This record gives sequence, structure tokens and C-alpha cells, in this order.
Amino acid sequence: MQLFIIGDIHGCFHTFKKLLTHWNPSEERLIQVGDLIDRGNFSVEVLQLAKDLSSEHSEKSVFLKGNHEHMMVEHIENGYIGGSWLFNGGKGTLIQFKERNVNPEQTLPWIKALPLKWENSHVMVSHAGISKSLHPLDPDGRDGILWNRKPLKKLPKIQVIGHTPQQNGKANFTTSSQSWNIDTGAYRGICLTGLKLRENGDFLEEINIPTDERDLEQQL
Repeated sequence: MQLFIIGDIHGCFHTFKKLLTHWNPSEERLIQVGDLIDRGNFSVEVLQLAKDLSSEHSEKSVFLKGNHEHMMVEHIENGYIGGSWLFNGGKGTLIQFKERNVNPEQTLPWIKALPLKWENSHVMVSHAGISKSLHPLDPDGRDGILWNRKPLKKLPKIQVIGHTPQQNGKANFTTSSQSWNIDTGAYRGICLTGLKLRENGDFLEEINIPTDERDLEQQL
């Protein structure tokens, strides 16, 4: 089954829906690199759609945990007041939950269960990727799989990540690490990117959907 890997959505619900029209569930596994929430106007709707897709296409859709999901869980469960999540889009996301009359705690079990990575024999997908950290799977480690911004380590597999927005609206392939970064700044008004690969990692297609203005107007 081919892979359709989607970058950081950050509450850009309408843009996400447009990109999903390019997904063929009968032939492609959908994998999303995390950061569903924060900064865009529709984090609640993005979460609900992701949960619905996970239920309807449980064998063909995978949503990974990003650092923003991790911050949200830490903030709500541990009662961090004024923590980093609030200053990185969390304040607006909480307002959106309140406006929709949705309790954010209802989403926590699903968010907590999100995996940190997906992989097969040729490709590994995660939010921020593997560098030379001694503890790459530590969700709190600054060089770990949710936070890393250092150059990626060359693995026996192709890495596909998000986390660090690319400025030109295109996915970036780094030959030295055999890795793709597909965060193309949806919340910055650039675009949301989907990368199609064969199961063996061979490139098939890159799809770039310009950010729908509804996702960004009157940002919170």
C-alpha cells in the first residue's frame, strides 16, 4: 500500500479537508506527522475529523503525536499554569473549545494514545525526527522525536518529518540524511503538504494546498 503523508495542520481545518480529497483510501495509507492543533482557527474540528478518520479507516490512517499535542496533555493533566502551551497557541485552542462547548479533557484519551512514530521496512515517519540524541524517543527531550531541530541522522530508512516550517511552500528533501521535511507552514498562510511515497520510500507525488483564508482570519 502506498503512503500519503501529511504535514503539520495546526488547526487549518478547511485546508486539511481540501488535501484529503487527494487521498485514495483503497490504495494509500494516510499518515499525519502530528501538530493537529493550535494557531489556526479550527483545532477542535481538526481533532474531531482526525478521530473520525481513525475510526472509519482504522487500518489505513495513522495520526502521530506532535509536540503541541504533548504540551496540551501536560497542561491539562498536570495543571501547568502559564506553561509553554498557552504561549504556543494553546490559549486560542482553549477558547475554541469553550466556544464550541466541548470539554478538552474528552479528547485526552485519544491524544495520549497517539504513537510517536510509524515505520515499515523502508520509511519512518515522526514529528521531529531522529538526530544523534542518546534518548530519541523521550517525548520531553529537546533533541527527542517531538522537539528536535538538529540535522537528522542518516538511518537505514527514509525519515519523513514536520515540526520545522519550510519557507518556500515545498517539502524539502535532504540527501545527506535521506529525509523529507513536509511542514510547509499551513498556519503561516503558506500551504499544507501531502507527500505520496511507495512503500519502499520512492517518491511519487507532492501536493501543496494553499492555506484556506478561513483557517487564519481573526487568529486567536
